[in-house]
Amino acid sequence: MGTASSMLTQYDLEEVQLHCHNLFSQQEIVSLYQRFCQLDRNAKGFISADEFLSVPEFAMNPLSQRLLKMLDGLNFKDFVAFLSAFSAKANMEQKITLIFKVYDSDGNGKISFNDILEVLQDLSGVFMSNEQREKVLVQVLKEAGYTRESYLMLDDFIKVFGNSGLKLEVEVPVD
Repeated sequence: MGTASSMLTQYDLEEVQLHCHNLFSQQEIVSLYQRFCQLDRNAKGFISADEFLSVPEFAMNPLSQRLLKMLDGLNFKDFVAFLSAFSAKANMEQKITLIFKVYDSDGNGKISFNDILEVLQDLSGVFMSNEQREKVLVQVLKEAGYTRESYLMLDDFIKVFGNSGLKLEVEVPVD
């Protein structure tokens, strides 16, 4: 895959397709590569945090700073693998794993009360007080069988979200 300005070979396409568990067609991968090259303004072969922030929809996302920790410096293969969790073809576990990583900002493999509280703060901003957020979170955790002192592991997340009936689907534009 060389530099960002080079073209993808058939081998590259197949390699990326395998890396993203065949969740994107080769045509979709080519479209994603074109978008990747647009974002990689300096043709370094990876996208920096500043380059991601140049996308207005990304910059406006209340979770953008958390996502940047996951995205900064991604090469094309890893960029596609990250986006694959947003594919309609991705299974529930793949989607929940991505959500778990957003909450687990320190990457220690477990989510604490404070980790969830920080995400709630990012999402609710000034519309809720810290006291309101804590009260809501304590109640939600209690209803799910957890306490303020509990740590949620990926398996817990999969168990809770996987049985919730939620449809975790976002369409990824590839044009």
